[in-house]
Amino acid sequence: MDISVVIPLLNEEESLHELHDWIAKVMQSNRFLYELIFIDDGSTDTSWSVIEELSVKNKSVKGIRFQKNYGKSQALDAGFGLAQGSVVITMDADLQDSPDEIPELYRLITEDNFDLISGWKKKRYDNVVTKNIPSKLFNWAARKTSGLKLHDFNCGLKAYKKEVVKAVKVSGEMHRYIPVLAKNEGFNRIDEKVVQHQARKYGVTKFGMDRFVNGFLDLITISFLSKFGKRPMHFFGLWGTLMFIFGFLSAFFIGVMKIYHLTVGVKAILVTNNPWFYIALTSMILGTLLFLAGFLGELIIKSNPQQKHYKIREQLNF
Repeated sequence: MDISVVIPLLNEEESLHELHDWIAKVMQSNRFLYELIFIDDGSTDTSWSVIEELSVKNKSVKGIRFQKNYGKSQALDAGFGLAQGSVVITMDADLQDSPDEIPELYRLITEDNFDLISGWKKKRYDNVVTKNIPSKLFNWAARKTSGLKLHDFNCGLKAYKKEVVKAVKVSGEMHRYIPVLAKNEGFNRIDEKVVQHQARKYGVTKFGMDRFVNGFLDLITISFLSKFGKRPMHFFGLWGTLMFIFGFLSAFFIGVMKIYHLTVGVKAILVTNNPWFYIALTSMILGTLLFLAGFLGELIIKSNPQQKHYKIREQLNF
């Protein structure tokens, strides 16, 4: 199998026939052995019926139908788990990604030996205020945080070595950060390619402004997990220990000063009237809690198996 094309979708019934025909034409003209995996993420229109129809007409078409809407990350994770191609290409189902990019993406992975190629929609046809400007801010923050010099983390058109998609675990809303997840797994040959972006032809976007808020929150999460996800004690234990030591030394100093004043006969305020007493007490309590959080985190990592956070309702041609 040369290529697996993984396409998550939600209510894209109008575009599926056209997208399928376009991809099939590209594959046939380049003589690729391929599979086309559609993941229906809980569509409420006739998208699944269209996929069933396509799977009868073309045995290279495969389908996964979720029990309900779980999100793009879960859809990609399901597709990655079943993909068989030596190169896995993802794209959106709204016809804004061009299948004509597939041969060059495939060449970059197989001949230039990249682990991952991310698309860069240098010229976009989205709304400037609601998408373009927030997207630029989001990508700038992602570059600074991750160290990856990519211009468009959120582009759905990407190509991967098979080993990459089998190594990364995509959950929550982490699909934006698959390059970061791949880097964390040791795949360092990551680059980007300028790709053609097209205006949406059918329907409306399924993502609102809240995706950028969620994106920044996920960025903070993945930055922490990339450094301390496998060793939470290194973070919580360190800060917990420092805070406890600070609180303990502060309390010790207060006690010494109280004893000294009593010894020399100098009138001293009550310990409980000293604001530093409460600062010291709070620091020791917080330090203890942080240390316990790190300890519990270590226990959870060692005892919690990887679980799928989605339920597959049907599969076609697998």
